[in-house]
This record gives sequence, structure tokens and C-alpha cells, in this order.
Amino acid sequence: MILDTEQIKRDEGFRSLPYKCTAGCLTIGYGTNLDAGLSEKEAEYLLQSRLNDSCDELLVALPWVNDTHAECQRVLSNMTYQMGLTRLLKFKKTLAAMEAGNWQEAKAEMLDSNWARQTPNRANRLAERIGNITTV
Repeated sequence: MILDTEQIKRDEGFRSLPYKCTAGCLTIGYGTNLDAGLSEKEAEYLLQSRLNDSCDELLVALPWVNDTHAECQRVLSNMTYQMGLTRLLKFKKTLAAMEAGNWQEAKAEMLDSNWARQTPNRANRLAERIGNITTV
């Protein structure tokens, strides 16, 4: 099957924010009907794309993350995806402890936050993973 992506892009136009199309459906992007929902494949694609973008931003802002423990990288990618880089960067004591490899201090700082009070299950799980790191 020959696809004509460029023609469809031209005909549909791009909208980064949801809007109502002429049929009254909530639509986004290049004519994607949100009222019809997303397939799991589409949701997976969005997740991977946004996770990659957020991790790229993280590595630009905090280059040391690339050289830290793999488990710390996984936790930071999770936190960045959830709250965004701007909010993550407010975790100054947590990030300083992580950069220094002081995992117990990082764990304590993670749990002493509004984030931990707002999303306790996720915060406790991620903090526990940091606290369990034994090597750099």
C-alpha cells in the first residue's frame, strides 16, 4: 500500500491542542479523533516518544545523570515523565544526593516532598528503589 502522509498532513493541517472538527468530534494533531479513543499501540507510541523527549531534556539539564547508577537513571526518567523537568529540578537536595551517590539521603529527600504526599504509592516505590542501590 502506498501511503501519502504529506498529502494527508496538508489536507488535515496540524493542531497541537484539541479542537472540535466539522463533525463535532474532539480532534488533535493531524485529524486524530480523540472521541474514538486511542489504541494501546498508539498510547505506547506516545509514551515512548514523550519519555524519550523528557529524558533528552533531563540529560541536557543534568549531564551527570548519564554516568550515574542505572537504577537512578530509571527512577529519574520516571520522575521526569511524571512531573516534567521544571518540577524535577526543584528537588535540589535529592538531586545533589543522587549525584554524590548518597542513596539513603536521596531516598529521605524524595519522601520529604509534596510530590510524595500527592502520589505516595509511586513516591514510596521509587524512593525504595533508590534506597536499595548499593553501588555506583
